[in-house]
Amino acid sequence: MAARNVVVDAGPIIASLVAGDERHAWTSEQLSRLRPPLLTCEAALSEAAFVVKRLGGDPAAVPMLVEAGVLGIAFSVQDQAAHLRALMRRYAQVPMSLTDACLVRMTELIDDAVVLTFDSDFRVYRKQGRKVIALLAPEGV
Repeated sequence: MAARNVVVDAGPIIASLVAGDERHAWTSEQLSRLRPPLLTCEAALSEAAFVVKRLGGDPAAVPMLVEAGVLGIAFSVQDQAAHLRALMRRYAQVPMSLTDACLVRMTELIDDAVVLTFDSDFRVYRKQGRKVIALLAPEGV
């Protein structure tokens, strides 16, 4: 796993920061094995901060992960807007969130990318039209 570029969804960011989250232990174990920085997008950070606050946590802990070098921002919505729009239209029936579109697009742009997620929709999404996206997810996702 160390050779891969790990792209992190909002769910694992939330679980890492909320000790009471049912997937906190699983996420902590995964993060202890992975080499930072883990890559993400600003949409995932925004989603994570919102949910962490809603769960009674400190939303400022989310940008602290970036500041500490645990997470790195590896994506520009502005640069990829047309691709994101196309993905969101393609998967409108799922429906695909902006965060998910960003992460799928990141897997198309980053060699050997694997998505750390709890979202089963990533089993439906395809990169470059038809390629399966490599996932790091708990059993049952």
